[in-house]
Parts: sequence; structure tokens; C-alpha cells
Amino acid sequence: MNRTDPIARVAVVSTGSVSIRPEHVGPTRKSQTHWLLTSRRWTQPLPINVYVIEHERGLLLFDTGQDRASVTDPDYFPGGILGRIYSRLARFTIGDGDTLTAQLAAAGFEIADVTTVILSHLHQDHIGGLGELGHAEILVSDDEYRTMDARHPELDGVLLDHLRMPGIRWSPLIMTELADPGIRPFTRGHDIFGDGSLVLLSTPGHTPGSISLLVRRPGYPPLLLVGDLTYDIALMEAGGVPGSGDRKRMHESSALVAQLAKNLPGLVVLAAHEPTSAARLAAATRSARSGT
Repeated sequence: MNRTDPIARVAVVSTGSVSIRPEHVGPTRKSQTHWLLTSRRWTQPLPINVYVIEHERGLLLFDTGQDRASVTDPDYFPGGILGRIYSRLARFTIGDGDTLTAQLAAAGFEIADVTTVILSHLHQDHIGGLGELGHAEILVSDDEYRTMDARHPELDGVLLDHLRMPGIRWSPLIMTELADPGIRPFTRGHDIFGDGSLVLLSTPGHTPGSISLLVRRPGYPPLLLVGDLTYDIALMEAGGVPGSGDRKRMHESSALVAQLAKNLPGLVVLAAHEPTSAARLAAATRSARSGT
């Protein structure tokens, strides 16, 4: 890994907020079908985070948030019984100024400058900005990309109408062996620029091809962007997992993250909807600047 810092800035923006079921956050012993059909409670609004990384080789996004059209277009979601299931899964609040373009501009970035997008997975609250990013390369794991070819992908939260759009430049990735002791216990990944600063790691469970991004900068705490592997960092640290997804695989991926944290002291885990993620990122940045 290079000793000079190729990253000028890591920031987070949010494309609105979402309320989900407490069982979705976890922990729960109920099956996803059971809690989805019977739960009567909602969480407090959670952020829909998009992470922005200003690298010397380009401007990158980790996830793209939720599309405002999901709250303005009555045909955004499937109809019928499936549509009712989607309505029970999440409630979104997305204002006029919560589009990806507007949120990036408010943080001092131009969406036209985005060169690379990393999708942790293909659920609709992570791919909502794709329609604004036809000029960028879209990285996704090969396992996740192939879920678009499943028989009924919408049953697994994959809405093809908002993915297979003209002009989207997909780059499916296969994780390869990396001779990098800094990613252990992970042994496979994808070093985006070959400088060790941005390494994708396979963390399946929430979906079959979910990936996380390890961000390493000299003088800064390492960051791990985990998408929806957790909605509650304290729960993850206690060994718990969400109530949505393959729980066995989520436990396995979370155990790898826990071991990575032991091997990388000070590792800051940042999730897509965890309420403290923005504050955690700000604290990590302040500690580096103050030298503490």
C-alpha cells in the first residue's frame, strides 16, 4: 500500500429517510415472511446513505440511494399483492432536495464528475441514482449481477425496470486472491485502483452477492462500508444480525468483519441506514486531523 494519500475526502450524503420494521433491523427469531406479514411497528426514520470518495483517480460513490420517483410515481413499484408486500417493507420520505444530484451538490460535488459507482447490492434503496449516472462505470459483484437473471428477481427486491436502463455501464466483478495481509481474514477481493486504498470484499448474506468496501488512508482510521450487512453497529458488535436475508451467511460475514476489526485497530464500520454512521465518519475524520 502506498504511503502517500490518494484520497482527498470521504463524505456521506443521504437521499431522504426510510422507516422499516424493527424485526428487519433485528434481532428476531421470526422468519422474514412472518414478521413482514404481521409486524405493526415501524422504526424511527433511518438515513439512506451514499458514501462519496474523492480519489486522485476519480470521484467514487458507494451506493446511490433511493429514487425520489419511488414516492412520486405510483407505478414505480410492482402492483397487486407484490406491491402491497413492498409497501409493508419500507416507508420512504424523500423531498425535492433529496435527489442524488442535489445532495452531492450540497456537499460540494458535481454528479457529472462521478467516474465510478460501487453498488453494495441491487435493492432499490441502493440503486436509486442510476438514472443520473449513465456517464459512470457501475461496479457490482458478479454474484449480485446474476440475480437480475433469476426467474422472479422482484421477489428478492430486485426491480429490473430500474436496473436495466439504457446507457448503464455495468462492470460485474469476480473477487480474486489478494496477497494483502491488511485484509485478513479475508483473502479474496478487488483492489479498485491497485494502490490498496480501496478494496472490495465479499460479505454475502443480506443478498447473495453483497460486497463491502475497505477504505485505507495513511494517518486515518480505516473505514469499512458494509451496505446492509447491519442496520445497528452495536448489534453487529454483539454478534447479532438483521432479520432480513440469509442469517447463516450474515453471521459468517459479520464474524469476518469482527476479525478484520481485531486485525485493523480503530476500524470504523459504516452502514447504509445506521443512524450514527455520519457522526462516526465525522469523528474518524476529526481524530485524524487532530492526530488523536
